[in-house]
Amino acid sequence: MTREYPPEVYGGAGVHVTELVAQLGRLCAVDVHCMGAPRPGAFVHQPDPRLQSANAALSTLSSDLMMANAASAATVVHSHTWYTGLAGHLAALLYDIPHVLTAHSLEPMRPWKAEQLGGGYRISTWVEHTAVLAAHAVIAVSSAMREDILRVYPALDPGLVHVIRNGIDTDVWYPAGPMRSGSVLAELGVDPGRPIVAFVGRITRQKGVAHLVAAAHRFRPDAQLVLCAGAPDTPEIADEVRTAVAGLARNRTGVFWIREILPLGELLEILTEADVFACPSVYEPLGIVNLEAMACATAVVASDVGGIPEVVSDGVTGSLVHYDAGDPVGYQTRLAGAVNELIADSEKAKRYGLAGRQRCMAEFSWARVAEQTLDIYRKVCA
Repeated sequence: MTREYPPEVYGGAGVHVTELVAQLGRLCAVDVHCMGAPRPGAFVHQPDPRLQSANAALSTLSSDLMMANAASAATVVHSHTWYTGLAGHLAALLYDIPHVLTAHSLEPMRPWKAEQLGGGYRISTWVEHTAVLAAHAVIAVSSAMREDILRVYPALDPGLVHVIRNGIDTDVWYPAGPMRSGSVLAELGVDPGRPIVAFVGRITRQKGVAHLVAAAHRFRPDAQLVLCAGAPDTPEIADEVRTAVAGLARNRTGVFWIREILPLGELLEILTEADVFACPSVYEPLGIVNLEAMACATAVVASDVGGIPEVVSDGVTGSLVHYDAGDPVGYQTRLAGAVNELIADSEKAKRYGLAGRQRCMAEFSWARVAEQTLDIYRKVCA
């Protein structure tokens, strides 16, 4: 059970579900229940049309009711994110089957979502709380995430919380040049003779886009910034980022902002050609995007939050920068310093990039994720 499923994938949870389903399908029968537009290969559930103008949390719950009702054939139900947590919980109660829940993030640790959902944020928090405490097993996508779950939900039995880290398909994510149809960087006007710093992510407080734009004022004069940033949570944060990027572009050259979702080939080119990939997240249970950059053999500069240190090995595959919510300017200064250091030492950046790809191939595999997940299914069904 998932909100996101191809072609409607916009975040790490959607990537996780897509890859997990592909691998699980080789091991057991899998039915996918998702939300959004009708598509082949999945049971799609839409909110009650009478709730079209309601708070987004309420319309989501109406989709959850439809999803739970449609799951009567399941042996075990597996929900992803709060969006389907209630569907999984209700299906478990209705059909007396186990509910496995993967926590890709925690609502109490994302207070900025109140900007997006208003009072619906209290509803999403209640849904998550109810689903987590009733689940037969909870999967955390990193060890840091497991610690967060047990801290936020102290009544939860630690024995029910399992760590299965996200994976990466290194046959899909690899160092690649421009597509045959042409170079996206050339179309943008990016100068191939100047260093490139890349960012890929949604425009949300969690991803720290504002911190990166502020830090970019301190980047070396020859550095270029390619922002692949879209899907803003609210009009307000969209306006904030728009103003910040415009201010940066007035003060320096080489600022490029791509708002739409790019084809994979174009994204591969950007990640491959970047000298540094920047991940300024203020909260990140794991950070699949760092794996994607590493798989393209690109050095990473990232915040030391959540599960990122379990992906980015400091001084080996990239540089970790300490994030302090109480000192944003200090964080932005450190972020710029780490980026500038790698730009100045291209050999180190290349070494980090190669080590990153090797780490992806050696330690992160979606096939292994599927095997571990199936083991949990077997345990809860025993």
